[in-house]
Order: sequence, then C-alpha cells, then structure tokens
Amino acid sequence: MTKKAAILVAGGRGSRMGGPVAKQYLPVAGEPVLMRTLSVFYHVDPAIDLILVLPQNDFLYWKELCKDYQFTIPHRLVAGGNSRFQSVRNGLNSLKPETELVAIHDGVRPFVKQEVIEESFEVAARAGSAIAVIALKDSIRKLRDDGKSFYEERQYFRLVQTPQTFLVEKIKKAFAVTELQQFTDDATVYENQGWQVTLISGNAENIKITTPEDMDYAEFIAAKQLSDR
Repeated sequence: MTKKAAILVAGGRGSRMGGPVAKQYLPVAGEPVLMRTLSVFYHVDPAIDLILVLPQNDFLYWKELCKDYQFTIPHRLVAGGNSRFQSVRNGLNSLKPETELVAIHDGVRPFVKQEVIEESFEVAARAGSAIAVIALKDSIRKLRDDGKSFYEERQYFRLVQTPQTFLVEKIKKAFAVTELQQFTDDATVYENQGWQVTLISGNAENIKITTPEDMDYAEFIAAKQLSDR
C-alpha cells in the first residue's frame, strides 16, 4: 500500500482576525479549526501520517487544547519557519523515509471534502502533482500601473486552493532551493523545476479562514453540514 502523509501548515499568528487567539485555534461549532481539518484527513485514511506545522511557541498551548477537547487523532508536531515556504520545507524534512505521496494543506481550510483529498492522492500518484482549484463566478478585470483596467475572460482563470498533493521525491527536490518571492504556494515551487502541475476540482466550501467574516461563514457551513447528515 502506498504510504501517504499530509502536512497541515498553521504557522500564522492570525493578525487579521483581530483577537488574542490565532485563527487556527478558534472553535467552529464547538471544535477548534485545526482539529476539524485533521479529522477530515484522518477519516480519508486512518493510516495517514499527519504532520501539523505550528510555531514552536504554540506547542504547549496546542497540547493543552487537545487535552481540553479530548482530541486523540494521532499526529506529529513540527516547528514552523519564518515563512510558509520554510514551514512546508520543515514538514517535508520530517517525512518518514517510506512516504511516497504527500498532501500539503492549509490548516485553516477545515471544509475540504474527503473526495477532493482522495482524488488528489490518486492523481498525484499518476501525474506527480494534483492541485485543487475552483472556477471563478464573478467577472474579473486586470489593473495596470497607469490606473486603467481591462476585462479578462474568467474561463481562463482558476482560484487555487489546497490540498496540493505531490510525489514526495519530486516535491522535496523542488523545495531544496533558495526561497523566491514568486513562491506563493507549493505549486509555484514545483513549477520552478520546469514541471507542469495537474489541476483537479476543489470544493467551494473549502474556504481559508482568515477574517472574522470567514468565521461567521464557517459557522454557517458547519451548521449546514450537521443538518445534512
């Protein structure tokens, strides 16, 4: 059986949330965001190696939070770096030698569908990569330096989500470089090697919780999921 891992990156301080507690630790429908995210990956594959990348100073707080919520899903903690790139690289360096596929996911995206995760592993095993994306609904315009704007055909664009899943040997090679400004996500690091990424369909509910408004929407999604069961 292919050995899989998931690196959940949650190294941010949550400054845009405007409160004393970072967004990844806030409860949604009674359960902290990170616990929800870990649970989704665990239920896809209970044998998956779950790696949670957090600021080193948050380790004790997280362990106490797990005790408070009686959260027992097995996972490993890895210290984050000064940037997302460095945090992901720390996670990659912690992978077990036998790991063949790894999904890299934003810890504050707790509503990714299990089917998206499953497909990401299946496609990455064949193609080397699998990047979750969704189509745009709104019209878009491109701004120029002179202040003018012009229309763009939205069908040629996609919004990028996570998970972004890869063959381990390829993504580790991709991250063995100096960090560059254009590395906005894992796909751009992979592409820097000259490799084309493969896109898969994500899900619209897979929001990245960043602001207080996102928390309100997250509560709505969680309530809807509960009522749909």
